[in-house]
Amino acid sequence: MPLIPEEPQIHESAQGPRATPANGRTAPTPRPVPGPRPAAPPRPGRPGGPLRATSPAQRTPHDVAAAKPAPSGPAAAAGSATPQVQLIPASVEGALDAAEEAVDLLLDSGRAPGDILVVTTGEQHPWAAHELSFGEASYWAQHDARDDVFYADAAVVDRAAARPVVVVAVNGGPEASAAAALATAHSRAGALLIVCGDPQRINAVLGAGV
Repeated sequence: MPLIPEEPQIHESAQGPRATPANGRTAPTPRPVPGPRPAAPPRPGRPGGPLRATSPAQRTPHDVAAAKPAPSGPAAAAGSATPQVQLIPASVEGALDAAEEAVDLLLDSGRAPGDILVVTTGEQHPWAAHELSFGEASYWAQHDARDDVFYADAAVVDRAAARPVVVVAVNGGPEASAAAALATAHSRAGALLIVCGDPQRINAVLGAGV
């Protein structure tokens, strides 16, 4: 019989020390508080978030194309280096719009308007058609002034003077005419030649005419 009360005393003594840490559970509660503080290292990882913001740079393959002309300009002025050739895939119907977008990117990158010549192989650019309605003298006077982007048709591009950047919109026209226009545009481009159109057609034309 005395052994039976001793056993509960042992259990009570074991529960006693356990009860004291139970009061100390208030102390373990601050311990999880430092736990979230290690979560602070992921907060510095948030700069990784801005890196994702650079994903729009994927949109700027165009910007890369537009940024290259700026450094290559002085190189062209330094000597007779062959221009870089960049291809912007576009349909015949979309080639002119692609050329306009390329011009906008070039201007946004710091290119002076007078540095840019735009050549069309098919239908004339609306600006060229409008200016020619006032006569060729006025039209070519603006070319000679070199204070703005100049638009020329493939038929008259051989009369255009060299400029640091030439943008060609392959928006139609006979194959031979497009080849001749590309060859002339290549010779007129001091730093960069941008060609907008169907890649297969352009590669065939460039291989034959440039």
